[in-house]
Amino acid sequence: MEQEKRVAIISMIISDSESVSSVNDLLHEYGEYIQGRMGLPYRERGLNIICVVADAPADIISALSGKLGRLNGVTSKAVYSK
Repeated sequence: MEQEKRVAIISMIISDSESVSSVNDLLHEYGEYIQGRMGLPYRERGLNIICVVADAPADIISALSGKLGRLNGVTSKAVYSK
């Protein structure tokens, strides 16, 4: 039986530029669930800000957000639709 899918926004703030390629690798790995992405380089503060819209089972969204948040210099949070 297929799990119910949820729509979520995963927001990231990346303060370690060395982690950007790892973030992109993870997003590529979960690409089948990603509906859209917006990235903003905040050069004045040395940050990269990325928001991803995902449509996936809650455990997939949670796994992706958790993996992202474990990378050096990456803070990640997921907000789910009802």
